[in-house]
Amino acid sequence: MFETPWIAAMTALFTWWFSTGAILWLVRRADNQGTHGHFWAVMVGLPFLGAGLYMLAESLPAAGVGGIYAGFFAALLIWGWIELAFLTGTIAGPAPRDCPPGVEGFERFLRAWGTVAYHEMLLTVSLILMAYASWGAVNMFGFWTFAVLYFARISAKLNLFLGVPKINVEFLPSPLSHLPSHFRRAPMNWLFPISITALTFAVACWLERIYSAQTAAEAAGFALLASLTGLALLEHWLMVLPLPDEKLWRWMIPAHKPQTDRLIREDRHGL
Repeated sequence: MFETPWIAAMTALFTWWFSTGAILWLVRRADNQGTHGHFWAVMVGLPFLGAGLYMLAESLPAAGVGGIYAGFFAALLIWGWIELAFLTGTIAGPAPRDCPPGVEGFERFLRAWGTVAYHEMLLTVSLILMAYASWGAVNMFGFWTFAVLYFARISAKLNLFLGVPKINVEFLPSPLSHLPSHFRRAPMNWLFPISITALTFAVACWLERIYSAQTAAEAAGFALLASLTGLALLEHWLMVLPLPDEKLWRWMIPAHKPQTDRLIREDRHGL
């Protein structure tokens, strides 16, 4: 059953919705508990990181349907822990500061980079290590899953930095409350059409691979990648379309408790 492309696509859709909601729920719960809550949320997530690394290693020589799904879920577990570490502020950047009004150009880029530098470097190192471990393996779907998430996230962050019409900060946790000052609202930016075109082309490539797959397991794997890339494409479109996507998770996220222990933000960038 799970080798059917439609089942694989629905699996990717549900996993995207559920995992996003689970991370947002855990981060909000940690946010309500204060600084120590953020630390313990990351500690609680460590077994999932370990499970992801183990599943990835076990999936590399496995060409069957089970191996394909193992690689897919392994990449999501690794990615999810890194995102959890970012959203709790544990692994973010050296300069969690607001961007002063009127800052433009390269200075603005440096300040924005200072808020996410550690996170981006960890993602990049993880991608390189996964590529090294997976190169030449029978099953590279774990690596491809992580690569799709990586490039889609880089594209999304750059678009938020350059300027988009819609920016949703409803679920932004307190350790990252400075990030909106680095975003920009604008009717359009030069990167957005390139991002949409690249993601659309990637979806088309994965779909072509489904029909040219040699085995049912490969077809399921490419269906997972096509669905995940399609969701990344949708997330980009939601930056410009006035659709209430936050309703997908709002009902399951605890109410936010105001915190009195705020960070003191100096006027500096991260380099």
